[in-house]
Amino acid sequence: MARSGARRKRIQQAKPKVLEKKLRDGGQIIPFGPTRDPNERMSLSQVTESLAEMEPSARGEMMDRLAHALFGQITTGFSPAALIVAYTNWWAHISMAPYRRAELAMSAIEHGWRLAFNSAEYLWLGNEEAFDTEDKRFEQRFRHESWRKWPYNLLAQAYLDAEEWWCDLSNVRGMNEHHKKLVRFARYQWLNALSPENNPLINPAVTEKAWNMRGLNFIKGFTHMVEDAYRRLTHQPDIGVEHFDIGKDVAASEGKVIYRNALFELIQYAPQTKEVYPEPLLIVPAWIMKYYILDLEPRHSMVKYLVEQGHTVFMISWKNPDARYRDIGFTDYLHHGLLEAYKQVLKVTPDHQPHMIGYCIGGTLLSMAAAYLSAKEEKPFKTITLFAALTDFEEPGQLMNFIDESQLTYIEDIMFSQGYLRGDQISSAFDLLKPRELIWSKLAQSYLFGERSEPFDLMAWSEDTTRLPYRMHSEYLRQLYLNNALSEGDFEIDGVVLDLDTIETPMFVVTTEHDHIAPWKSVYKINLLTDTEITYVLASGGHNGGIISEPGHEGRSYRIGKRPKDGRYIRPEKWRKQHEAKQGSWWPDWHKWLAGHSGRKGKPPPMGASGKGLKLLEDAPGKYVHEH
Repeated sequence: MARSGARRKRIQQAKPKVLEKKLRDGGQIIPFGPTRDPNERMSLSQVTESLAEMEPSARGEMMDRLAHALFGQITTGFSPAALIVAYTNWWAHISMAPYRRAELAMSAIEHGWRLAFNSAEYLWLGNEEAFDTEDKRFEQRFRHESWRKWPYNLLAQAYLDAEEWWCDLSNVRGMNEHHKKLVRFARYQWLNALSPENNPLINPAVTEKAWNMRGLNFIKGFTHMVEDAYRRLTHQPDIGVEHFDIGKDVAASEGKVIYRNALFELIQYAPQTKEVYPEPLLIVPAWIMKYYILDLEPRHSMVKYLVEQGHTVFMISWKNPDARYRDIGFTDYLHHGLLEAYKQVLKVTPDHQPHMIGYCIGGTLLSMAAAYLSAKEEKPFKTITLFAALTDFEEPGQLMNFIDESQLTYIEDIMFSQGYLRGDQISSAFDLLKPRELIWSKLAQSYLFGERSEPFDLMAWSEDTTRLPYRMHSEYLRQLYLNNALSEGDFEIDGVVLDLDTIETPMFVVTTEHDHIAPWKSVYKINLLTDTEITYVLASGGHNGGIISEPGHEGRSYRIGKRPKDGRYIRPEKWRKQHEAKQGSWWPDWHKWLAGHSGRKGKPPPMGASGKGLKLLEDAPGKYVHEH
């Protein structure tokens, strides 16, 4: 059953601050003065003069914040203080646990003896199954056939045993759970860095490649390294990305920009069928990245698929903020973003409620909007679809390794000094969540094997990063991740306490099995937060690949089930067992669900609404998507 609704405070009709005025007031990189270029920095003399004008106490705090920002730049936002505290906690507990230390010592000795025994069995008795090469971990890491032969099987098994032992080292009774995870996370980073896969001298696949190419792979790898370093220093995207032109190869669906304000552009896509469903679709993408993940190459484009099924599609294309946007918060994204876009859509289709679709943080904002309007006894949305969107942040996976007071202080001070968080800083944090797949395997392929990955549309999109405003991202991390305010009933907008239990609009919620940003079991908690009808999908793939899962995509599968309004709650693993996996894409099921909540098809609406101020400003994809 859904949790009891949060206590509501009296609704205060607080008029939102005008967005343009906020931008004028916030047009500076604090603390050193105005700027127009988001990458502009002040000279040392200007910094000194600015500090000299401050009160002593303010000057001291400012210098501390700048020091944090400097350290944060070096550590990619990771707080050294948090790591020191976590390791101190671990050391204090392990030093007072003699039996646990003895247990770990015996475990290390057992691992050593087992390796020696397996080696002897392999060498002297010729038993090729002496090492457990069928181990799932072995299969995932060491796929080259040579890893199953001496001495590489010994190296691989030794590494896996060491990885297991070092991770077990963090399990000490009495240790703070967050510190335990942080210590394990830090060890996981250097264990991945020291993997035999990354050593050209002991990786048999690399030595074989070097032998066959007479070392040419290392020359190519060095060339790649120099080229990549140059591109990083000159702020250029990865090689190959330039082959995907925005508006031509990706984000190429036909449409018009019909509205623009300082926060977003609204795109209306041209109909591709003679008749369309009367209810339009308004998509709210995440502003952490560009919107066109939903409009990649035509064969992968969700937008193209939807318009071909007879839907009228509107898309929000978010502004890439600079330092002037430092004071733009979640409330602004709600009022001047989502709700403003909703109002403009109604000008085109005034008689029909839109189907609302939110992706990632866009889905979180959409759930907030629904709760906010429900509290005001307004139910303007026909349906709600959420893609990989968290509403309960208690267990958001490994991202919690970056969430505590010390970590947030460093991240906030980085944003404080810049006015925003850069896209590459965000990407670095996400890469650390899966270091083997997102860092080391890519480096090994490029620098050790001398091979470049064939560029593809999703890769090009992932390189097209955006910035996040200081205030908004601080609110996001503190209110949602640190305090879990949305699910606890403590998140307010204009004096309205957001209670998801008040939402009565039917929902279609999509999660993915290998999502490291919005784990499916955490997204599943939406079933505890509202009693409305929910159709839940668990798709194969990750945070992005599982969503971009068009019909015909090989290797895709999904599970789908419906919980009726006020239906009984089922635990996530039990739900998974009750619903068999279906092969193929979940998109057709979603289309059928949308169609089932729509009226009969009819004539497409006009492009824009010139009589109501919605002129056709320019062709899609507009100008905001081109901003870097």
